[in-house]
Amino acid sequence: MERRPSIALLSVLFFGIALLYVPILVLIGYSFNASPLVRFARFPGRLLLTGMVNAPLVMPEVITGITQLLLFVSMVQLIGWPHRGLTTIVLSHITFCTAYVTITVQSRLQGADRSLEEAAQDLGATPTRAFVEITLPIIAPAIISSWLLCFTLSLDDLVISSFVAGPGASTLPMVIYSKVKLGVSPDINALASLIVCAVGVCIIGARWLTTLGERRRALEAQRPGH
Repeated sequence: MERRPSIALLSVLFFGIALLYVPILVLIGYSFNASPLVRFARFPGRLLLTGMVNAPLVMPEVITGITQLLLFVSMVQLIGWPHRGLTTIVLSHITFCTAYVTITVQSRLQGADRSLEEAAQDLGATPTRAFVEITLPIIAPAIISSWLLCFTLSLDDLVISSFVAGPGASTLPMVIYSKVKLGVSPDINALASLIVCAVGVCIIGARWLTTLGERRRALEAQRPGH
């Protein structure tokens, strides 16, 4: 006779899924909505939602890794998916990176002039077009910064990846850690040098682009009529 999962196990599973994916869905929804994430009115459960989004910022990585491991194991037992591997690593990294994206984009939206969006809609632009042509360029620096931050955090993560990774799936920090336990080898030294050089090039490139932008704005400000 087939054994059915208990109600308690199903409740824990659904709560875990909600904890992982509701903040992501809410962030996506408010990104393409006329009401930005930082401007919507108060509603019941707003404090809980804010806490769920910001929880990965203060949650120890060990606790996050254990809870996600238990969640994925429960999902495999119930629905047969997802098996630990690249998929679970990606889902876990998306989960803890969402908080950093939310904070960065939220701070940018707080300083954005909403009258520009309203003016665009008064001139006939749809909410979608106003978002693409007005809001998106305003928050583009925050999106790029969030991407760079999430890329760095994901590349640097070892603890969470170690919990949710399965056979045949390894990240760069996991490979480095497994090698240095046996002693530092020349290939690890070469890899570290490449990473340092790549980071240096990115920093110089970012600074160069920032300088070009500042010069362009200064020239535009000096033109007649400004």
